[in-house]
Amino acid sequence: MSDVKLLEVSGLKTYFHLENKAVARAVDGVDFYIRPGETVALVGESGSGKSITSLSIMKLINKPGKIEDGRISFGGKDLVGLNDKQMTNVRGKEIGMIFQEPMTALNPVFTIGNQIIETLIRHKKMTKNEARLRAIELLKVVGFPRAEETMKEYPHQLSGGMRQRAMIAIAISCDPKLLIADEPTTALDVTIQAQILDLMDEMKKKFNMAVLLITHDLGVVAEYADRIMVMYGGQIVEETTIEKLFLTPKHPYTMGLLDSLPSLEKEVDRLGAIKGTVPPAHRFPVGCRFSDRCPKVMSKCRDKNPSLYETDAEESHRVRCYLYE
Repeated sequence: MSDVKLLEVSGLKTYFHLENKAVARAVDGVDFYIRPGETVALVGESGSGKSITSLSIMKLINKPGKIEDGRISFGGKDLVGLNDKQMTNVRGKEIGMIFQEPMTALNPVFTIGNQIIETLIRHKKMTKNEARLRAIELLKVVGFPRAEETMKEYPHQLSGGMRQRAMIAIAISCDPKLLIADEPTTALDVTIQAQILDLMDEMKKKFNMAVLLITHDLGVVAEYADRIMVMYGGQIVEETTIEKLFLTPKHPYTMGLLDSLPSLEKEVDRLGAIKGTVPPAHRFPVGCRFSDRCPKVMSKCRDKNPSLYETDAEESHRVRCYLYE
């Protein structure tokens, strides 16, 4: 795979300034990269900062949230420094996004066809007729058997799986270099989940897209991703290849996530569980964010937050834990 980095995020900090002067550090010093044609998964519990990371990349953070610091380099451009008009040219055209809930992302008062056509006219400068023909073609590509009829339908007339397919059609309509998929299979049944994920993988290979896959489902990650980043408390706590993560997990939090998965290979009386919950972003511990829940906590873990330590340079295995200092 190419060493060229399509997206490179450095020192990203996205904070929310609350009414009581508290600061919620939702994303706090995140660094990662994605290469062209690569699928990178971002996993973690709800509240770990996954979705805020993706919205920061798209610059869709609303007040009281703000990108406080960091650089988001995409194709050589620093997205943080772009104004609203410049960023509008990036969204949809160069970076596509599949949102967690298509019913809220799709406009309920416009037909599916109108929403795809609008994107094509805006970014591809097509005529209305050219855009209509391309929209029908896209709906066929993502698996609509009656594409022309679907063009005239509204989001509420489609099932959850069909709405998600329509979102994918919009997201890939301008041949983006990067597709961000934020929990693309949430609330879908298992059969439809597999269809959506297979479709995304097919689109990735067909258009040579890079994919940032945000999910809490490690089974999905094992099947579709090349590399994985585990996020906790607004920070990356482990980053490595899929094989390394499942065979030799390093961080106690990652181990806890894997212990909570059922296994087909061995009988388990009771699945593992991580005690407690993710602390709110305005009340993180002073030291390691995971210290209050960690079974291997040491005294220094409570004093200072550890850095990301390189444990395997060849495989680029990084862990935020004093056990590997």
